[in-house]
Order: sequence, then C-alpha cells, then structure tokens
Amino acid sequence: MQQNTPRGMRLHIGLFGKRNVGKSNILNALTKQNISIVSDIAGTTTDPVEKAMELLPLGPVLFVDTAGIDDVGKLGQMRIEKTEKMFDRTDLALIVCDNNGWGEFERTLAKEFQKRKIPTIAVLNKSDLGECPYETIEEIKKFNLEYVITSAQTSVGIDNLRQKLIDLAPDEFINPPAIAADLVPSGKMAILVVPIDLEAPKGRLILPQVQTIRDLLDNDSMVLVVKERELKEALDNLKKPPHLVITDSQAFLKVSADVPKEIKLTSFSILFARFKGELNEFVKGATAIENLKPKDKVLICESCTHHAIGDDIGRVKIPRWLTQYAGGKLDFTHYSGHDFPQDIKDYKLIVHCGACMTNRREILSRIMKAKQNNVPITNYGLAIAYALGIFDRALEPFPLAKEIYEENKRAQK
Repeated sequence: MQQNTPRGMRLHIGLFGKRNVGKSNILNALTKQNISIVSDIAGTTTDPVEKAMELLPLGPVLFVDTAGIDDVGKLGQMRIEKTEKMFDRTDLALIVCDNNGWGEFERTLAKEFQKRKIPTIAVLNKSDLGECPYETIEEIKKFNLEYVITSAQTSVGIDNLRQKLIDLAPDEFINPPAIAADLVPSGKMAILVVPIDLEAPKGRLILPQVQTIRDLLDNDSMVLVVKERELKEALDNLKKPPHLVITDSQAFLKVSADVPKEIKLTSFSILFARFKGELNEFVKGATAIENLKPKDKVLICESCTHHAIGDDIGRVKIPRWLTQYAGGKLDFTHYSGHDFPQDIKDYKLIVHCGACMTNRREILSRIMKAKQNNVPITNYGLAIAYALGIFDRALEPFPLAKEIYEENKRAQK
C-alpha cells in the first residue's frame, strides 16, 4: 500500500512563516483533514507536525507544519531551532504570509531556500480578509518565486496551490532514480546476500533489502536472496553466473572471497550512497581513512534510532575496523535520527549510514555542511570496503566513481 511508503521515500513539503499566518490552516486545507491544531493565539504549533498522504500524480508525500519562525522567549527559541532543522529535510518549501505583507522574516526564509536550491512557493493566505497588498506581490517577484493567493478558510486557491506543488516537485520524485535496476539488465540475475543476525528484524528483511528487491523486480531482473553461508553453494548451482552480487556491508570480506573476480560485487549501503546521497562525494570522503591517525575525531551518524545490540555496525564494528586501520584509538562521536552537530570542523571524518530512514535532501544538506567545513564525509559501506582493502572491487559497478577514486590516489602520491 502507498500509505505504508517509508517517510524517507516521501517528498517532504515544509510549511514555514511567522506565527498565526495560517500555516496550520493551509495544511488542513491541503490534506482535507484537521491535522494541526488551529487557533487565533499565536504560537499554537510547537513541534513540527507531520502528515503522510498521497498527492497524485506525485504519489507519497510528507507535509510538515512548523512553528512560527518569529517565535519569542526561551521556549520560542527552542521552537525556532526545531523549525530550522527542518530546512535540512525539506524538498519543497511553502513560505506562508498574510495581509501584513512580506517582510524580513520571509526574505530570510527565501534567501535560505534559494541558497539550498529548494523549490519554493510563496503562499499569500487570508485573502478572505482583504486583497493582498500590491507591494507584497512585487516583493515576492524580486525573488523570482511562484506565488498563490489563498484563503484556507474558504478553500480559495487551494487547488491552485496543489497544482503548484506538482509543477515544482523535484524531478527525482516524478522520475525516481534506480537503486540497482540500472546495473542489472532485464532478464539478468542479481544475488542479494542477506545475513540473518541478532540485529535483523524478526520475521522480515530490513528496508534497503526490500527496496532493492522491488527495484530489481520492477525492472524484470531476476533476484536470488541467500545468507552469506549459502552464497558459495548458490553460485556453484547456477548454470550462468549472476550479473551482480549485492551484499550487506558487514559480510563484505567473506562475500568478496566467495565471489569470483569476474562477477561484479557491491553492497546495499554503497547503492544507497548514490540513491540517498552523492556517491562520488562519499568516494572522495572514504579516501580520508588513509590519513586517519590515533586520537583523530570521527563522527558516526545513523538516520534511525534503533536500540544497539551485540556487535552493532555503527557503534562496534566500524569503530573497530577504522581503529585497526589507523593503528591506534580514535575519538568517536555518535549521532542518530535527525540530530546533527552544529560544529563539525574538528572532525577528521564523518561516516554516515545508508540513510534508508530519511530523505535524500537531508543527506545532501549534511554533505553540503561537510564540504563547507572541509570535513570528508563517506558512508558505512564505502568506509567498510576501504578499511577492509576491497574498495576497488566494491566500486567496479560504478565506473565514474572508480575513476574519481583512482584520480584521488594518483594525486596523493
């Protein structure tokens, strides 16, 4: 069912603006449901309110109603900080204002979204209370923004706003990119290696595995799913070799030993490095592992907030492999969910998970922050492949990424 689409796969539409301009009313009008509490009292919305729904022809979207950006006091500042965190997750922004016009707060929002290259619509709400001032529209035009005049109370302009959302949605939501289907032609086979360990969810596969299977099946590719212990026997039993083997990164070393060199090999995490982030940037970031020294600070980020058990990949295995590679103890810091440190300049490396539980915009925002602070960033699969000495092989399915890696290697000599 589309309603079960993970939040990380949904188009994130954020509603921003001052207090009491009708953001919550706009959300309720768009969704045709009373999602957000509305009141004449400014500051009714505190934490961001999220509503997952279908918006055809876009499909699954996530509307997020945020607290007023002009909130006051200590509590108000906390609300503003939560609203600003939503900038990193927003794929499409609505700046809502009313008949009081377009002022410094709205200009600041517009500049921030333009800097981040986030498509933005100005929503001139409360038209039932009077005509929108000419000066407001002229001010909005200076920013080259699309705008819609609405009344959430009477539904005037709401259909036009829905159409604008569809018109300005980023192309990847109209034509979503492949996870692995572009690597495995129709009629060819991919073997997916799926370890079943303590952290595997009971009775089901983890999200990246499920999404990869569906992506390949939609392409009419064949899929064979095995555990790492059965991989060698599965390969021996096939009449033709598979076109590609995709493994959980934790089993990289064993799988690499079992898969003949002529068969291409990569990991789910590396596939998601390009699906949810930017593969080439993550490849460059992974080469920083070469220069890690004992006591260097390393930031490890996970999108989900699962309870770590046993030999956890982010808190135990990756730190162990990187420590071994560096030849001494490193200083690891862990962040999870949507939390991300404001000050990252002292880190020598950021290692991010595959990001199956968040959207691409948030990962691109983190990559941007890393670049601004000259901090290399990579992801779990690439870091593991580099630390275990199988980086070249893991990049075999991605010629451009491999070329970038080899250029980096030559430059470092």
